[in-house]
Amino acid sequence: MPSPSFRLEPLPGYAPAIGRLVGILLYARHTTLAAVEGLSITELDHLQDCSSNSIGALLAHIAVVERGYHILTFEERRPRASEQAAWEPALTLGTEGRRLLRDKPLEHYVHELSEARRLTLEGLATRDDA
Repeated sequence: MPSPSFRLEPLPGYAPAIGRLVGILLYARHTTLAAVEGLSITELDHLQDCSSNSIGALLAHIAVVERGYHILTFEERRPRASEQAAWEPALTLGTEGRRLLRDKPLEHYVHELSEARRLTLEGLATRDDA
């Protein structure tokens, strides 16, 4: 994966405008991962209060939203019922997210984020700016 850039400039392997978008995506991912680096399961699962979402749940949310956009954009379809059901706790967060999205190490979330981003970058590489 290319290194994140702090400048909005075209990236090799992408059309110019898409390369700028990829740069923004890489920067956002870089800053997100830097913010959570080294967090323990306890820290990832921490809830500030009874209606908040944990850091782990928010990372899961980012990954499934990106997968959903990938399906809508590159596969030009709606998520299947099975995909929607599997993603629902992370999509909607709330009570079910607080109950189900826990007890996972940071590596789990990073893997899910990386897989979603890999698919996005592959899809963007096949597109032109038109």
